[in-house]
Amino acid sequence: MRLFLSDTNCASAPSQAALREPVTRRPAIIAAFVTIATLAAVPAEAQLNQTLQAQTEVDRAAAQAQEEIDSIRDRTLDAAGRYAQAMTEAESYEKYNEQLSAQVQSQSEEIQSIEQQLVDIETTNREVQPLMDKMVRALDQFVALDVPFLIEERTGRVDNLKNIMARSDVTISEKYRLILEAYQIELEYGRTLESYEGVLDAGDNRRTVEFVRLGRITLMYRTLDGSETGYWDAVQKQWVVDNSYAEAVEQAIRVANQDGAPELLTVPVPAPQEV
Repeated sequence: MRLFLSDTNCASAPSQAALREPVTRRPAIIAAFVTIATLAAVPAEAQLNQTLQAQTEVDRAAAQAQEEIDSIRDRTLDAAGRYAQAMTEAESYEKYNEQLSAQVQSQSEEIQSIEQQLVDIETTNREVQPLMDKMVRALDQFVALDVPFLIEERTGRVDNLKNIMARSDVTISEKYRLILEAYQIELEYGRTLESYEGVLDAGDNRRTVEFVRLGRITLMYRTLDGSETGYWDAVQKQWVVDNSYAEAVEQAIRVANQDGAPELLTVPVPAPQEV
């Protein structure tokens, strides 16, 4: 019995040729796949290389950026350090300026004080010079009227003061010091006991004797051979011979020379006078 297939059935049923076609075309398909894979691999490798190159560029850019960041950071830190140092120096300079201002103020006040002192000194010199001249004249008159002990030494000191007062190379302070020193020496004479050898000028009878002075109360003398004793009469302003004071003069000389203990002395004393 023969079966007849319709077209529909023929279309759905594979023919012998169709069954054999995949087997004969398989190598070609595999080759196509290999070709496609090869063609696909080429762009992938290029893309990988591009990616690697891009990554390298990114890394290089990142490294460069990091270097710039480090440089900026270093500059920032350096600037911060310089700023801190500048602030410290500025504070130091400010304090130094304050100290200098205080010193300048003090110096200005000192200059004003010195200028005022110079004015005062000029005024003082103008006023002190006549005063010192008056003091020297008073001392000269005092020595001339006083008991005539150490007369050469004392008059020589007054003459020296007169010469110094006329000199311009001696300062006012030095002149004043010398005058006060002379007054101090004259003051000491009034409270000391002293014996010394000197020349007794009693008219034509000029001779060397031993004087003994008890302050300014009395001035006595004794000749070197002890044959004559006398004293200065402040009322009559002359020398008086009086041998009754020989023992008193001897005792006074011993005490003055520290050859004996201090003791009561009997000496001629002028009567009080009305000034």
